[in-house]
Amino acid sequence: MPGVRLERLLASTALVALLAMAGGGALAGPPSKQGLQVAQTAAAAAVPASAEDNPAPAEPQGDASPADSTDDAAPAASAPGEAEPATATTPAASGSDKDSATPAAAATPADARPKEAALPAPSTVSEVDAAIAQQLHGLADGKFDRAIGGKKERASIDAFYSARNYAPLWLTDGKANARAIAATAYLDQVDADGLDPADYPVPEFATLTDPGALAEAELKLTASVVTYAHHAAIGRVHWTRVSGDIFYEQKAPEPADVLAVMASAADVGAALDAYEPHYPAYLALKAKLAEIRAGKAASAKTPIAGGPALKVGTDDPRVPELRERLGLPAAADSTYDKTLADAVKRFQGEHDLKATGTLTAATLDALNGHDPERPADIIIANMERWRWMPHDLGKTFVIVNLADFMLHVMSDGKEVWKTKVVDGKPNLPTPIMSAEMKYITVNPTWNVPPSIVAKEYMPALQQDPTVLERMGLNVSRNPDGTVHISQPPGERNALGRLRFNFPNKFLVYQHDTPDKQLFASAKRAFSHGCMRVQDPVKYASVLLALVRPGQGYSEDRIRRMFGPAEQDIQFPNYIPVHLTYQTAFVDEDGNLQFRDDVYGRDKVLLAILKSDERKVADIPIERHENTIRRDALSMPDGPFWGGRSLFGGPAYSGGSGGGFFERLFGAPQPAPQVRRGNRKTAQDAHGNRNASR
Repeated sequence: MPGVRLERLLASTALVALLAMAGGGALAGPPSKQGLQVAQTAAAAAVPASAEDNPAPAEPQGDASPADSTDDAAPAASAPGEAEPATATTPAASGSDKDSATPAAAATPADARPKEAALPAPSTVSEVDAAIAQQLHGLADGKFDRAIGGKKERASIDAFYSARNYAPLWLTDGKANARAIAATAYLDQVDADGLDPADYPVPEFATLTDPGALAEAELKLTASVVTYAHHAAIGRVHWTRVSGDIFYEQKAPEPADVLAVMASAADVGAALDAYEPHYPAYLALKAKLAEIRAGKAASAKTPIAGGPALKVGTDDPRVPELRERLGLPAAADSTYDKTLADAVKRFQGEHDLKATGTLTAATLDALNGHDPERPADIIIANMERWRWMPHDLGKTFVIVNLADFMLHVMSDGKEVWKTKVVDGKPNLPTPIMSAEMKYITVNPTWNVPPSIVAKEYMPALQQDPTVLERMGLNVSRNPDGTVHISQPPGERNALGRLRFNFPNKFLVYQHDTPDKQLFASAKRAFSHGCMRVQDPVKYASVLLALVRPGQGYSEDRIRRMFGPAEQDIQFPNYIPVHLTYQTAFVDEDGNLQFRDDVYGRDKVLLAILKSDERKVADIPIERHENTIRRDALSMPDGPFWGGRSLFGGPAYSGGSGGGFFERLFGAPQPAPQVRRGNRKTAQDAHGNRNASR
């Protein structure tokens, strides 16, 4: 059957996840509550005894409590991606704090996993169903592959049917039972979640009477249900097919576990729906998709009409709309006054436009924004990316929308704080992934990755043995004799004064930056992959108030820790960090917003869904790790400080030949426009732009 693949038999199961999530997690309540309810009420469901008398799975064990908190400031730990800090306190329950729900597909200690209840054969089986069971048993002897499509899937499905003596799941007395009718109805409307019902074909039971044909129809519906659960749980398109800069650890549910849930479900539709994400942002997109398909307007705002350029003193009927759009109070007339011109000028500066205060056609285009030609497709692409993520984001978590260049701190279903970020250039995109923040480093040391030392810095040392010392870098020898290069803590450090560590395979992190002028731009794709935070001190204070409440980590206290010595503040409970790519989202006012596809993720994903590749799109592909690219992602924006590149020439452009990263990955993005009137700011913007990521 289409979509059922070998790779689908992965370690964790949706049933385990649904039960584990029931312990908490207000943010992802619907799936976890539904999943638990399905298991708890299965035994009492009012269904025919001949086919639906299976016991409910066992209750999950409670999560272990996190370990005790560490001291306020621990000794310095290694940089992200290196060995874990020796003093780090590892929570017994990975994810958020001890009351948060276990992520839907997170690895769970063996002793904490719910034990799958046995699924015995129905107590009574009709003569017709017994004949179908005999046919199913015969298909299991080497013929399941024709209906199922893979040995691992066959083994899991056969285990389910064997435990019930091959009694059919979807048939009672040779007819489609209520369970089959509910499953068929649900699969017929999965387009509401941006999926294609054609990927989950269902049999016409009513036209069949032969036990052999009914047995094959039984397996056809089984395969479609299992395929749907796979796609809903971890994605219709496997993320490896889109980019090597994406990584998630969610596992597809085991086919046998999916079928066990169906067998014990009081509400099959709710049980199937529980495999989809239920985070509010996903549900809001789902609602907007329905509106667009119903012919309702998708635009977040009514565009302001075109017309002549407006200068101070011009009377124009568009002025009231302009004032409202820019957040100004209404005026008595429609004159384009100085207050409005100043607001337009600020908007122009924020959107990399010439800041004149005159309303030009380009300014009007930026004010109006633009909706994509096919908004439903963009929404579908974003809903698919939500499926890749953990379906339980955590009780307290950080979520970054790379396409919107914004970071949000969430707790108990509410936004606690948000700030602007700078993320990767289009040719060095910030990865899409989920990880756990474990500690904050105050006064970080920047250690140059070994591959960059060999390819960039060693040639420089050969040309000028004193160049690195003059640039404030320390050169030493590792025990194996290789050269180690680092930048000590301080105001000139490429990472600033704070680094936020969530160890991951890409070695990226969030950090401070001296280049504050970059945050004035609306599109902030300027780094080599790491994220620069606009207000890192406030960010640290907000996070520490959540993980170390009552310990007094005010902004002033954090600033008093600035100095020459690197130190770590450990998190007693880790905070999930989700780096997302939401080119379509619903804002706090209920308006559908679109953002540019700066990394081309929508384009690639939609191309897969519309091509022949979609037939195998749920099968992961192998991507070989590019260590040089990985190390480049962990680098500050260039091997230079003080306005000079490592080899001489302007820092941002990299001189005539370009810097190492530009030579390796392509030309840099143009420097953002710097406002006039502050010569020193403009000089710093040019000289220090690449001093940190």
